[in-house]
Amino acid sequence: MAIENIPEIFFQNNNMPSDIFVYDFKMVSDVVKSKVNLSMNMFSFLQVGKKQVHFAGNSVAVNSKQSLLLKKGNWLWTELLDTQAIYYCKLFFFSEKKLTDFLSKYTNNVKPYKEEVPYFVIENDDYIAAFINSLSSDTFSNHSYSDALLVLKFEEIMLYLLNKYGNEFEYYLHSLISKELSPFKNIVESNVHSNLKLEEIAFLCNMSLSTFKRHFTSEYNEAPGKWLQDKRLQKAKELLQAGDLKASDIYLDIGYNNLSNFSVAFKNKFGISPTEVSN
Repeated sequence: MAIENIPEIFFQNNNMPSDIFVYDFKMVSDVVKSKVNLSMNMFSFLQVGKKQVHFAGNSVAVNSKQSLLLKKGNWLWTELLDTQAIYYCKLFFFSEKKLTDFLSKYTNNVKPYKEEVPYFVIENDDYIAAFINSLSSDTFSNHSYSDALLVLKFEEIMLYLLNKYGNEFEYYLHSLISKELSPFKNIVESNVHSNLKLEEIAFLCNMSLSTFKRHFTSEYNEAPGKWLQDKRLQKAKELLQAGDLKASDIYLDIGYNNLSNFSVAFKNKFGISPTEVSN
């Protein structure tokens, strides 16, 4: 089963819209199973047929009385005909930038970043049915103000769902934002293979050493000294195995003041001396 890159496969001429767009999807096969690399978050407004999706350890099945909001990522999904001879849904894609803009504009943006399941099931009602009927890829591709209209349609459905589902939906929207390393982790991990001491890394984090140690243990569930030592010794082993460097060339760069201390620590961790690795 080949991997389908969606939405890219819908725009073979490379003129794929960038931030928000609609695609009308139709199918006449009885059952289609797909491996999907979804590169944008997507509403799936199913109008005729049934759909089942799998993402990591989560799965859900919906029919035409429900809609789905799916997180970008790798999905397995199965699309089935129902009682009619066609499967039909409207796909509404939006970029992370547009989502971030929306959250900044309409929410306090202070909700905790809870990890949610990667989909949100929407129970269709009369308002959502009318909204779905107002979506058409032809309309928004042949209109002088299509970009502006799409932004309004995006905000319309988002605001309606925020009102319909409240905090549950807002938490879900925040979970769609890519998680970046916290400033603390960014500083720590950018200095893993440096020769900086704990006190120096703590200083870069604008923390006292004691505060740094507490925060580190909370983030990594391990004491910083042992964690850094393990990472640095592993890096040392990789450098020695490459064959171009000796222990005397690298011990200072990975935070040891003398070759003897480095050699002892290395042997305690790996059971062999640095010389035995590089020979």
